[in-house]
Parts: sequence; structure tokens; C-alpha cells
Amino acid sequence: MSFDTNLFWDSLFSREFANGALLAIVVALIAQAGGIVIGFLLALIRMNKVPVLSHIAWFYIWILRALPTLLVLLIVWNAFPQFIPSMKDPWFTPFIAACIGLGFQEGAYMSEILRSALSAVDEGQNTAARALGMTPIQSMRRVLIPQMIRVAIPPTSNEFINMIKYTSLASVIALQELLTRAQVQVASTFRYAEYYAAAAVYYLVIVSVLTIAQSRLEKRYLWTSRQPHVTTPVETETP
Repeated sequence: MSFDTNLFWDSLFSREFANGALLAIVVALIAQAGGIVIGFLLALIRMNKVPVLSHIAWFYIWILRALPTLLVLLIVWNAFPQFIPSMKDPWFTPFIAACIGLGFQEGAYMSEILRSALSAVDEGQNTAARALGMTPIQSMRRVLIPQMIRVAIPPTSNEFINMIKYTSLASVIALQELLTRAQVQVASTFRYAEYYAAAAVYYLVIVSVLTIAQSRLEKRYLWTSRQPHVTTPVETETP
């Protein structure tokens, strides 16, 4: 069976695939944003070293990092409604379940990234800010977080790229994202190569755009303390 180029181009520019790709991006954005918020709170809790809270945060991170993403999604979609009756109502859609499951797990990964980024900031920065009369919140917002961002950008960008790919796992809970749209078409036509190739192109384009954005963001937060070195010609005396 030959590769049908017409079918490939039709699927590549179809509304179904475009909507599926857009849905994957939206889910990834919401889950990543939630993961950053959860991760930042967990990082602060662990760095403050309050025994009870630190143990709870460590347990959360341990559990969510150990469980496969697919299992987390199935637990949120199938098991949570068993204990929370309100999740059986129509408002609890695959979209919401995917955002919750991916966001909870991403929070565990982001906590370690952000904790490392905060630890990379010299403690003297916080001391100097407090000496200038800043409150702990002002010191965190004006001094520590800007420096933390520079360190956290590369691993966070990698996590977001991975998040785009993790959304494909939400096909098991009937989320109509990109891979699900491709599988629906494959199931009715048995044309695997054309539809999977079109889906692959979407992922390649999305990841390429994110890679470019990451590079520009890193340059935006690149701090240099060295001035360009100017070399001057050395004059030699002639005898």
C-alpha cells in the first residue's frame, strides 16, 4: 500500500487536526502554569524546613514522581469520581481531568527545578535586600525571583515541551487532542502512515516554535558582567 500524499495534505490542513493541536497546547499551558504554582509552593515549603509541612511536601513529590503519567490520568478520570461524587457531574470533562492530572504531576517536577533555582541564588542577595528594609515578600519578588527565573528557564522550557507530548496520553480518557483525532481517522480508514505523519508534523512545528521561544527568552534574561574585550595593536619599535 503506497503513501497517499493527497490524504496526508488533506489531514494536515484539516480543521480536526488543527483543533486537536490547539487543544493540546491549551491543556499543556494550563497544566504547566498549575505545575509552576504548585512547584513553587512546594519548593518554599521544603526550603523553610518546617518538619511537618516539609514531610508532606516530600511525600507529595515522591508519589507524583514515581507514578507514570498515564496512571495519574486514569486515577483522576476514573478513581476520583468514586470518592468525590460531584466529579460524576457533566462539568468534570476529559479536558478538566487532563489539566488536573498533568498539573498535579508537573508540580512535583517543577518543585525540584524551582528549589534548585532558588538555592542557586546567593544567600547574600536576600540578606542585602532585608538590610535595605525590604519585607520577605518584597525580597522574594524583587530580588530572588528575577534571579531564579534565569536559572529555571532552560529546564522549565524542556518540561513544557515534554508537557506538549504528554497531552497525547490523555487520549486514554477521551480527550479530543491531536493524537486522538489521528487515531479516530486511522480507525475508520486503516491509513496509519498518512494520519500519523500529519500528527508528527504538528508536533514538530509546535516543538520547533517553543525551542525558538526558549532561546529568545534565555537571551532576554542573560546577564553579563563582563565588558567586551577590546584589543589594541601592539606597537613594536624598529631598530
